Amino acid sequence: MRALEPTPRLIALAFAALAGLAGCATSSLDLAPPAPDRPWNPQTNAAGDIVPGPPGKGASAGQGGYVLPNSAGLTSIEPAAALDANHAYTLPELIDLAESTNPLTRIAWNDARNAALAAGIAKTAYLPQLTATAMGGYQASSGSASTLLGNTSSSADIHGTVSVLALQWLLFDFGGRRARVDAATQLSVAANVAFTSVHQHVIHDVSIAYYAYEAAGARSRTAQQALDNADGILAAARARYKQGVGTVVEVAQATQNRAQANLAKVQADGALSDSYLSLVSALGISPLSKPAIAPLPARALAPGLHQSVDEIVADAIARRPDVQGAYALEQANQAKIRAAEAAFMPKVFVAATAAYGTGSTAITAIPAVGDQAATVNLSGSRRSGSVFVGVTIPLYDGGLRSAVLMQARNDADSAAAQLTRTKQEAVRQVVVEQNALSTSLASNDAAKELVGAAQTTYDAAFTAYRHGVGSITDALLAQNQLIAAQNAYADSYSAALSAAASLALATGEIGKTTPAGAPDW
Repeated sequence: MRALEPTPRLIALAFAALAGLAGCATSSLDLAPPAPDRPWNPQTNAAGDIVPGPPGKGASAGQGGYVLPNSAGLTSIEPAAALDANHAYTLPELIDLAESTNPLTRIAWNDARNAALAAGIAKTAYLPQLTATAMGGYQASSGSASTLLGNTSSSADIHGTVSVLALQWLLFDFGGRRARVDAATQLSVAANVAFTSVHQHVIHDVSIAYYAYEAAGARSRTAQQALDNADGILAAARARYKQGVGTVVEVAQATQNRAQANLAKVQADGALSDSYLSLVSALGISPLSKPAIAPLPARALAPGLHQSVDEIVADAIARRPDVQGAYALEQANQAKIRAAEAAFMPKVFVAATAAYGTGSTAITAIPAVGDQAATVNLSGSRRSGSVFVGVTIPLYDGGLRSAVLMQARNDADSAAAQLTRTKQEAVRQVVVEQNALSTSLASNDAAKELVGAAQTTYDAAFTAYRHGVGSITDALLAQNQLIAAQNAYADSYSAALSAAASLALATGEIGKTTPAGAPDW
């Protein structure tokens, strides 16, 4: 037989087949945009949802350009929160609302639950592992043969079942399981600490947003008062001009001042709307929600801190969630070192099995040969059991355990360094926030005195101008200075409350509340 020789036609077919196989991997490039400077026209289904496929095909293709099609499955938005429209929410009530509705708190809660489940999974290593296995099988065969005695044919059917119950139990492993349980429980502690930290940050964010909203409201009220003052100055300028003692320039200046006050009022109202939206967003509810906000009750600011910075720092180090979380992570990594070291030690185990098997065989031979019966039926069952107690000793694994141990030690060293870094950052934050609080309290005291002086100056300047013994320039200047002083007081008051909240966060005390439920900062 002549060997098959390659021909140009066969070679071309082979290369074509190879090229087709190679193109299977790169053929999916048509799923990507065609060029860096051309838009991607996605393929969509009848509902408008983007589906995998080459661009520009499907039930309805995209509109083109750099605008994606509308997906019917994404048109629904989160509805507005179910709030009492006739109730004005105070800061403690807003904090309670945020803690129950903010998605961050639920995510942190699920993380803590998963960490707790992981600790429970690690503890199952102390329990025996019991498994049950059941198998069944069937085999059929048939055949025919020619012999000196004639033609014969045969068929055979075999079927049976096997049931096995197996027990495995690790009795002793030189502390490996205990170390893994310790690591898992420490990680659970870290997750719980993180859960507390998330709540503290939510409280802080809501408080800061609430104080900013109050400051914006104060600025809006100040702008309204400035507008009323501008109307009064304009009315006085027009009256003086009508009486022949004023000038057109004074009326123009008063008109300009009124327009500037009106612009400031519009801007202040816009800032108030923005701060309201920020507060609603901090709550973690739909931005379409419209909760009524109760005004901040009048509250005298504390004159200063009674503790020294060193005392505050010492308390913060022992209480801050990030420090406690970093410490828990360091303890978990130390436990992982012990688990890696236990991998070098022998393990004592017990194993047991119990099995039961049944079987049945039917063989038919046609025709019978000699004394052989035409049909042979066999059946039976078998039971077995075994118990082993043994020791496994790891001898060589290519350096796997050594590498795992080195990784565990490196992680523990990094965790210790991270704990040190977290403590240093905690100290820095406490000092910064304590300085900010002290500065804001002093600024508030100065702003309060400035408001009193500016109010007196404005009243005197406006009265003098209205009675014809003062200039409009003095009245306008006094008005602007009064507005600046009032805004400075509102901002310093809000800044002092915000600084107190930030210091409470830095010291890990922001979760405290008074018996009445008001924030204790």
